[in-house]
Amino acid sequence: MPMAATRTYRIVTLPGDGIGPDVIREAMRVLQAVAEPAGIAIDTAEYLIGGAAIDGAGNPFPDATRAAVLAADAVMLGAVGGPAWDHHTGPMRPESGLLQLRKALGAYANLRPVAVPEALVASSPLRPEVVRGTDMLIVRELTGGIYFGEPRGRDLRDGHRSARNTMVYDEVEIKRIAVIAFDWARRRRHKVTLVDKANVLEVSQLWREVVPEVHKASYPDVALDTLYVDNAAMQIVLRPAQFDVILTANLFGDILSDLAATLPGSLGMLPSASLGSGIGLFEPVHGSAPDIAGQDKANPLAAILSAAMLLDALGETPAAEAVRAAVDDALAEGLRTGDIWSEGFTRTGTTDMGSRVATLARKHLEQIPIG
Repeated sequence: MPMAATRTYRIVTLPGDGIGPDVIREAMRVLQAVAEPAGIAIDTAEYLIGGAAIDGAGNPFPDATRAAVLAADAVMLGAVGGPAWDHHTGPMRPESGLLQLRKALGAYANLRPVAVPEALVASSPLRPEVVRGTDMLIVRELTGGIYFGEPRGRDLRDGHRSARNTMVYDEVEIKRIAVIAFDWARRRRHKVTLVDKANVLEVSQLWREVVPEVHKASYPDVALDTLYVDNAAMQIVLRPAQFDVILTANLFGDILSDLAATLPGSLGMLPSASLGSGIGLFEPVHGSAPDIAGQDKANPLAAILSAAMLLDALGETPAAEAVRAAVDDALAEGLRTGDIWSEGFTRTGTTDMGSRVATLARKHLEQIPIG
């Protein structure tokens, strides 16, 4: 039975470039499908970013876009960039718009879930018995560490080329990302694995001091263990199902999340969220794939699963769970976009996949008592 909306959320969409508009359209279709049975209303507005913004406004992150995202409850991003803008450099590159967006939102935590649905176990490059049951969340610190530390640069020393980067973290940065990891672990299976290189890095030794302090003070109900990053990489390949939440610094998170991304067999299945000051940014992991843009070939499931993370972040857990269940059901029915298709399954397009997930998600939510 339809419910009167008791909560309204303003969602700004930034479709961006390439297949971004294709997949964001389907993600928003699914969000609107679950809104009424969840008792919420979704107010949406679309703005430019990336290459589309360069073409339309002469800036990859226009002032109008900045103002809109800062007034939103959440932001859905498609993808940015493509060969059409490769001649642009520096602050006029499409990717500069993404960096400015993250900075404007104060997004210091990147969350990347990696799950392998039972229907896709055979599509993984790992053996089915290894990958079955994989459902991890990598929480990566996004604005500190070696990518941003000073001093950095290149010069000549004694006639030889030299380069340096500096890995720096303070306890405030570590505490705030640890809180994110522990909070999300409470929504999942109550386990956090801190990944570092504390046997050789003083920075990692500080992480090993601060994270347990946060754990002891506020999260005694969540289990905490530690792994060195080299062992963690090996374990992700050998026994990925052992992990719940992985907490790690910027450099290690970048590497481990890309390694784990291979497990489901396609980037088209991987969502992400960037969180920080309160306004979350939600986007599929895949790129803009301009070669298939507008052809009804893109896999919208990563964007749809990013929308589920958006609902989670807003506290709309039943709606988020309904969306994820609908994705699993659509795959179980045999629906496959080209990137995950194989003999014996039904090849479908972007629109039909999104439409089917929307129908199934609404049906799931209508069967769940809300309130």
